Amino acid sequence: MTGLSTRGFPEEQVRERARLGAAAAFPPRQDYGHVLFGAETGTVGRDPLDELRLVPPIFMPQRLEKLIELGREPLHTDVALDTVIGGLRSTLPVYLSAFGSTRAAGTEQVLAAARQAGRLGIPLVIGENIVPMTGYRSGATTQRSVLGRITAYLDELPDEVGGVAVQQSTEDADAEVWNLVYSDPSSQPLLESGRLAFELKVGQGAKPGLGGMTVLDRAAAARVDEQFALDPVFGADADLVLRSGSPGTFTQEILRQQIRLMRNNFPRVKVWVKLHPGRDVAHAAATAWAAGADAVTVDGAEGGTGWAPTATIAQLGLPLGECLARIGNRGQCLLASGRMWEGARAVKSLALGATAVGLGRAALVAVDEDPEAGLTRLVECLALELRLLTSALGKYAPAALGTEDLWPTPGANGRTADAPSVDDREQVLARG
Repeated sequence: MTGLSTRGFPEEQVRERARLGAAAAFPPRQDYGHVLFGAETGTVGRDPLDELRLVPPIFMPQRLEKLIELGREPLHTDVALDTVIGGLRSTLPVYLSAFGSTRAAGTEQVLAAARQAGRLGIPLVIGENIVPMTGYRSGATTQRSVLGRITAYLDELPDEVGGVAVQQSTEDADAEVWNLVYSDPSSQPLLESGRLAFELKVGQGAKPGLGGMTVLDRAAAARVDEQFALDPVFGADADLVLRSGSPGTFTQEILRQQIRLMRNNFPRVKVWVKLHPGRDVAHAAATAWAAGADAVTVDGAEGGTGWAPTATIAQLGLPLGECLARIGNRGQCLLASGRMWEGARAVKSLALGATAVGLGRAALVAVDEDPEAGLTRLVECLALELRLLTSALGKYAPAALGTEDLWPTPGANGRTADAPSVDDREQVLARG
């Protein structure tokens, strides 16, 4: 180290890069398998969801309607949270986001989360690149496989609710993941009850425009060198290498044809599409719905449980709130994920047009804290907050929430929605 120093300059980051080279583009490698990586508060720039406030009205006609229906004053316990998520019935407007193949999503945490999601009756999304890395069927050392997760989920799932959505990426397509699931006898209970969905992965929040990334030892990397790109970013002599998946190539026509192909080849499943937070997210969502998608998932820049370069976490992609604002409420099933863990952020997302919200990092942390009931308790708390906040807004179902429940919300002629104009106020005074 020299005697030079700086002020107002990221000196330590520069020195780290000078020491480590390309490896400094990632979080510390000793954190791999222990830390859940995703954007932190303040690293995505202005977070539109955090800046919004929920604003209840004074006059509540929907509360009056509920009062008449019940024959008594409504309470927050009268809010009905059951809903349909991409064709799957759910006890709550919540689903378990995909964890993918990252090592931080350890076997026990993955299976505990699947079991508790089944117990709760909420949909489970199984992420990409699991089959190429772990295999499809369970064995003594592969309980975190696709089938292992499905089995753990089904063991706890009540009748008529929940469901499984299986993602597929470019490498998964080569491994024919959807064909394996669709033809497997273990999936028949899901197929016969209409509770199986396939999700086409176009992108993800933590690294939009890039494919999945993990860190492997050289022995594991040698087993998958034909399916994935391997990069010795940690040094030519290091024991670990970076494994990168292909992000896939999409145009409007390719996306449209992919969805049509899914509907044709797998007529008994629901079709989901997962988008990264790109600037044309509204166009992509509209294209997917027009082609027949049952649900579109938008992973905001705040999302992520897997390994990602620090630059992509901090600087790549739109915040979730901006994605939702661009898409708007189009009367279609829109799923939202990105730093979800408490009720206010979830209610704001629902008011901006989302049908349900996904739990990722929060779910893994919860089951790591308590493998038996951590996720269950987290969701119970979230459900209470959803009921309290929805009731406070004078509404009794998530679908009733709207942009009028948010401030600030741009309205016609540049004024805030629900703020009366001068003419409105004069008419009220004249009546009163």
